[in-house]
Parts: sequence; structure tokens; C-alpha cells
Amino acid sequence: MADSAATRTKTLNFNVGVLGHVDSGKTSLARALSSTASTAAFDKNPQSRERGITLDLGFSSFTVDIPDHLRDSDGQQRYDSLQFTLVDCPGHASLIRTIIGGAQIIDLMMLVVDVVKGIQTQTAECLLIGELTCPRMVVVLNKVDLLPANKRQSAIEKMTKRLHKTLENTRFKECPVISVAAKPGGPEAPDSEEPQGVPELIELLKKQTYLPQRDPGGDLLMAVDHCFSIRGQGTVMTGTILQGSLAINDTLEIPALKVTKKVKSVQMFRKPVSGAMQGDRVGVCVTQFDPKLLERGVVCTPGSLRTLYAGVISVRKIGYFKGSLATRAKFHITVGHETVMARVTFFGLPPVGDSEPFSDTNPPPQPCLLESAFDFDREYFYQDEYITSQGESHSGPDPEQWALLEFERPVTCPSLCLVIGSKLDTDIHANACRLAFQGRLLKGFEDKGYAETTLPRLHIYKTKHKEGQVERVTDDDTVIGRNLFKKETNLQIFVGLKVTLSTGETGVIEGGFGQSGKFKIRIQEGLRPETRQLLSCTSKKKAKGGSKGAAEEEPKADSQHVSVHLHFKRYIFDPHKKMVQL
Repeated sequence: MADSAATRTKTLNFNVGVLGHVDSGKTSLARALSSTASTAAFDKNPQSRERGITLDLGFSSFTVDIPDHLRDSDGQQRYDSLQFTLVDCPGHASLIRTIIGGAQIIDLMMLVVDVVKGIQTQTAECLLIGELTCPRMVVVLNKVDLLPANKRQSAIEKMTKRLHKTLENTRFKECPVISVAAKPGGPEAPDSEEPQGVPELIELLKKQTYLPQRDPGGDLLMAVDHCFSIRGQGTVMTGTILQGSLAINDTLEIPALKVTKKVKSVQMFRKPVSGAMQGDRVGVCVTQFDPKLLERGVVCTPGSLRTLYAGVISVRKIGYFKGSLATRAKFHITVGHETVMARVTFFGLPPVGDSEPFSDTNPPPQPCLLESAFDFDREYFYQDEYITSQGESHSGPDPEQWALLEFERPVTCPSLCLVIGSKLDTDIHANACRLAFQGRLLKGFEDKGYAETTLPRLHIYKTKHKEGQVERVTDDDTVIGRNLFKKETNLQIFVGLKVTLSTGETGVIEGGFGQSGKFKIRIQEGLRPETRQLLSCTSKKKAKGGSKGAAEEEPKADSQHVSVHLHFKRYIFDPHKKMVQL
């Protein structure tokens, strides 16, 4: 790879995601900025042309001189030029999963806002995706030519002020806002009309660039967004290298198909190169491969990616999502470069009092740290839903918690990759955020039989409480209980469990008594005198009325009853369904 690094073009590739509401003018803006169009760019998709919206990620690029602030400190240039690769993401509401796929490969987000309409539902969702995936943003107010000339400047200033107000509580606080007219007169206007404000936008983009951390080492991971054949050459996969590097004659794996292919040639925007590295946008030619088998997905170093049937993620709710996150509910899970349905189980640390007291070795629960390692040796508490920080007076972060994702079909992804949970089946016309939670993949389960092989290692428990009554005393150390179990319950699995009487004594279940679900309790320390007296009074009252008065006296007797309490916990993935007591 050393030779290829020396011979390939010294161009820094900088990925700019162009996101925004449908019809905000993203594609027109990308066209105005670009000098070279990539294979999927500018709405070449037939459906996209027909419907007038971008249906898939489009890519295009333009190249400028390397800005001064990107030169090395000693004045030497590591790169000859700066190439902006524009990732034109769809704004159509039902296609948000494509946006998420694109957002994972961008260095700078360009949020396009229709200056006449302002922030709309999808604009807000794009802003959220940017917050999760991208360190910097530029806001572009488009279609300023539609504003009356005499009110244009004041309208732009008013919208800029509103946008800064919206962004003040996000990571993009005080981000630059610039106004343009990418296609004066609208999409049907003749191309003779020159775009307005585009040179100024290019200068702003140059100022916002930085040297992304690019590492040619490690395993290759490339996000493929387009695949097509060239007669006499082979099949070309275009995409962005997310990690590692590749060179001619390298062997690639397409993990979703379990096939490997050798790299025949590499191009970067139609210029042949001998290799490419992390951050580069490339076309890779392989032979004897049907492009219809891989429209979008990932390719990698053979054996480096895993195909997962389930996984454990750290999880944090997205604040704009309305409603609860319920265990056993299904969500659209975007992981790696795929979106798939999954059933979700939420769990957290045991409640205070369920485990040892806090100490130096057992600290109190901390806020959620999304990339903290997951420990199979710890015990976790089952939750019916995701728990948010309690009450308005407690505006701190949510407690640390996790989720088990069980995918409807296997997914291929790298470790620690970003995970986004959404409710994409929500009404697209509803003014509501559909992004529900985010997290990082901490553990992946590759075994199709993970429910039997791996889940029992996951010590998630529920607490159980049963209550019954003492019916009568047989001797100083033994009582008979009732109403704790059903008649058909197998009492043998409860033998040996500890119970507590409402009068304070503790005992152990010794076994069943008769056939009606009654049971025998051995009181280790013996019954207290006052307990014997209370139980004796109850028994006498029952007996005094005889069979005729029993029905009338029973409620009175029960009003003084001694109750029996059984507490235990059960691990939800324990195949033996054992009950455990501390």
C-alpha cells in the first residue's frame, strides 16, 4: 500500500451532507456547486425524476485549492487540493432511513432551508440526525430570489435570527447561516439564470473544513451506495471508505452475500488511482459479480465484519420523541448501513436496595455513557420501558441503561457502530419526530440460536412478590398457609424458599398441605407469643360460629389475619426458570 499512497492524487476528500426538507432545493444547490457528477448524482433515478424528489443518496463533487489553514504547520502541503464530495440526501419523509445511511459518512452538514417556509418537520429531523452523526454544520437559506426585493434583506435577517434561536440548545449553536438562490426562477426556469451567492458559499465551506482523522490502518470497511456493470470491464461498486484502505489486487468480502472478490481497478471521480484510504470516495471494479445483488451495503476485509441476529446496545432516548419507549415494542433500527425491524427489551442497573450498598467498589448509577464496555458478569434489572430522569425538578441526564435488540433479519455491521431507533411507520404528515433513541452496538450475537446459547449469560431479572395468609397453627414452629399458590401450582419448585410473616417472623416453605394449594411453613425461631395468641383468636372465632355462622364470621377473622410474603427474583432468560432469593 506504500507505493499506491505515494502515486495516488494528493487530494483531501471532505464529505458534505446536503440535508433538508423536501423541495428545499438541495439537488439544485448541489448541481450549482459541483463540477463533476458521480454515478448516482442529480436525480438520475427514474422514480426520482418522475416524482421530482431525490429517492436515493446522490453524490457529486467539486475541487478547490487547499485552504491555508489545512496546510501543515511547517508550511508544507500534505495535499494538493481539497475535494468537496456532496452527499445529496433525500428529504422525503418516508425515506428517512436513507438519510441516516448517508449521515454516517459525512464530515460537515449543510442544512438547506427554504427561506419562505422556514423550518419544517423534516428539517428538524435532519437537524437531529446531524447532531447524532456530524461535528459541524452550515445553514443555507435557499430560494431568496422568491422574496420581494424591497423586503429581502429584512426577511433574511428575521429567518437567520429564528434559526439561531432554534439552534442555541444544540451542538450547532452559532453555526454560520448564508443565503443563496441555487436555481433562480425555480426548477423549470432556464439554466441561463446564474445562481446567486454560490461563490460566497464555497468560500464559507472552505473556512469550515478541517483535517478529518483519516487512518489507513486496520480492516477495510466501505459503504457502498451504488452498483452497476460496465461491458467488458466488470462491476463497479461506488461508495465511501469508512475505515482502513484498499489497493488494486486486494481481496474484498461482501459479507451479506458471503462472497469474496479481487479488486481489478480503482477510480476516484473517474480518475484512475492505485489505492484509496479512509474518507475517500471511490469506484471499485471487480469481475464476475451481478450488480443487482448489491445496490447498497458494505464491503470489507475478509472475515472482519460479523453478521448479527441480535445485539446489546447502550441507549439514550431522543428528547424530541413524544411517547414512551416500551419493552417488547418493535422499532426500525438503523445499524451500520442497514435499517431493519427489531424487538427491543430495555434494562438497567438494579434499583437502590436490590444490591449491595454503594461504596468505592460499587458506585451509584451514572448517566448513560454510550461507548462504555458492557459487562456480562453484572446483574441488570428488567424495565417495562425506558426510564427518563424523573420530574421537572430533575433535569439531569437519564440513568445508564441498555437495550437488547432482536432483529427480524440478520444485519452486518462493525462493533461500536452508531444505532438509531425510529418509528418510521408514524404518519408522515404528523408534526412529530420519528427518531426515538440512539446508542452504540456493544455486543453482537452471531449465533442464530442465540436465545439458547447467549441470552442465558445475560443476567436480567424481574422481582416477584406473592402474598397469602396463615390459616392455622399446627405447633410452635409450624403454620399452614393458603392463598399464596393456585391449586394446580407445582409447589415442589417453591420448597426451601424463605417467607416473612406480617408479624415479623421468617420461615421456610417445607411443602404442600392437602390438594387445594395450601402449604406448610417451618418457623426457624418459633412463633412469638403474641402471634400465637392472634392466630388462636382467629381460629376460635372461626370455630365459634359453627358451620352456619362461618360465612358471617370469616371476614371478621380475616380482618386480623397474619399475612405471608414471598419475595424472589427470576432471570428472564434462565431456561430453568429458577427463583432466587438474596
